[in-house]
Amino acid sequence: MRATHHGVWVVLLGLAGAQTGAAEAPSPATFSIVAADPEAGEVGVAVASRFFAVGAVVPTCRAGVGAVATQAYANTTFGPRGLELLERGLTPEETLQVLLRSDAQSARRQVGLVSAKGASATHSGAACNGWAGGRHGADYAVQGNILAGDQVVAALEQAFLSEPTQSLAERLYAALRAGDDAGGDSRGKQSAAILVCRDGAGYGGYTDQAVDIRVDDHAEPMVEIGRLLALALVNDDWNRGWTAFTQERHDEALRWQERAAERAAAQPAILPEVLYDLAVIRLANQDPEGALASLRRAIELNPKLREQARGDQDLEELRDQIP
Repeated sequence: MRATHHGVWVVLLGLAGAQTGAAEAPSPATFSIVAADPEAGEVGVAVASRFFAVGAVVPTCRAGVGAVATQAYANTTFGPRGLELLERGLTPEETLQVLLRSDAQSARRQVGLVSAKGASATHSGAACNGWAGGRHGADYAVQGNILAGDQVVAALEQAFLSEPTQSLAERLYAALRAGDDAGGDSRGKQSAAILVCRDGAGYGGYTDQAVDIRVDDHAEPMVEIGRLLALALVNDDWNRGWTAFTQERHDEALRWQERAAERAAAQPAILPEVLYDLAVIRLANQDPEGALASLRRAIELNPKLREQARGDQDLEELRDQIP
């Protein structure tokens, strides 16, 4: 892995969760959306809760297969088992029925499923703590329990449907924000997560995780997950650019890396390293002047990159001009 590129950004923060009752451990009472963008080849989950590290429990997805959110008195096997059933060709509704039939406590479960083609299903057991319920349609399912009211899932649904031209990650975040603004989890706020999968989206193309961000404990998890999403969107373009470069698809690499640099202009924490890799990719595209301009700016922003550049074989052609 290049020292200038860190792959998918994941933030893990810490404190303690809220308890729903004295007699049992806390459950991930929450609101979530599972969704698909068949045209982009993406599936994903967004979730928020007054529960510590909800992203470690609720969301699961697999590129080309689908996404699952399991919550309330969560049966965490529903995620991997649901994806296995979807991959075998069952519809989300059929998958849901298989999962529930094999579960003695199905009345306490809440689940949302979507296939990579956009079929969906949602279940809210009769014993889920109120307000509990869900809605689903083409490309999405929204659900929640211990909510301020049904307006929360209505807001999730409306926000997701209102911005069809945005990326899936951005639409998931918009839905999450809308649900929070509508009252969200009636107990308060603590954690949130967004997970989006696309084939070959991870660093080097080895995994399918395009966006994988979590806020485990924060006073304003919606604000923090939004900050991380801005970084994750840069990182997704960066991954696309660098993966294409390593596979010698230089024209494609340049397109994605230029977009990553545009997004990163507002992200000083990672801008120098994005510009450094842009220099490498511009040079591979026979643009030494553009490469040198990008490299000079990268070193200006982070002087520690100078020594790396002087020993980088990908920048050998510029070695005598490195500032």
